[in-house]
Amino acid sequence: MPAQTAALPHLEQGITLYDAQPQHPRQNLQNPGVACRAYAAWALWWLGYPERALQRGQEALTLAAELAHPYSTAYAWWFTAVLHQCRREAPRAHERAVATLALATEHAFPFWWAMGTWLYGWVLAEQGQKEDGIAQMRQGVTAWRATGAAVFVPTYLATLAEVCGNAGQEADAQALVREALALVEDTGERCWEAELYRLQGELLWARSAAEHMEAERCLHQALALARRQQAKSFELRAAMSLSRLWQQQGKRVEARELLAPIYGWFTEGFDTADLQDAKALLKELAG
Repeated sequence: MPAQTAALPHLEQGITLYDAQPQHPRQNLQNPGVACRAYAAWALWWLGYPERALQRGQEALTLAAELAHPYSTAYAWWFTAVLHQCRREAPRAHERAVATLALATEHAFPFWWAMGTWLYGWVLAEQGQKEDGIAQMRQGVTAWRATGAAVFVPTYLATLAEVCGNAGQEADAQALVREALALVEDTGERCWEAELYRLQGELLWARSAAEHMEAERCLHQALALARRQQAKSFELRAAMSLSRLWQQQGKRVEARELLAPIYGWFTEGFDTADLQDAKALLKELAG
């Protein structure tokens, strides 16, 4: 069973068990009720439920506020910030990234400072400040690694690679994707693997016509990985990338037949950027 699918029932059980306890001791680190809700929000987004994810994320924020526990509050702010990043909602991610950095600075939380810096860099890049954003993201990744942590690094590098690619820094973007994929193989942390292959495919497609065949292979691999992991949000992105490639090749029917079923699978989140883009692309392909 894919990790996200397997994790969600355990996270939901953790929430139920936490809520069943009338009193909880004060936490030195993150509160388990907050942590379960935060991770459940991520899992729900991966699995294709962006509205349910948003609800769990808000629950994490509400519980953290009730506890008035700074570390748990930073935990909730950052996890929900990344959720908004996944939903491509830069203004909401900005608000939460700033809150994370403020708490991390006030209480000297190096983990949250590093993570907040990386995310704030992404927000700057989305706002058009690409050079400053890339510098902030690199600073965040360096600070994160300096703590000795290795988890999430493929995700950080994937997002940085996408920003570099959008800024015209294709060589840096390709190097970051290669580094992240090597880490995936080394650590077994595969939650962002499909997205990495999608990015690799798009970068190869943009680089030269001689690499279009390899680009298409990468996009097929991204699609297969997302399907195997039941990561519907990444499946949708991979299907859109491959459909756009086929559209450029004149294979409009094949592109529509690929994208329509995955778009049709979704039952919520139709106001999110990914689903709006998919709807617009399907309309183009039908024309």
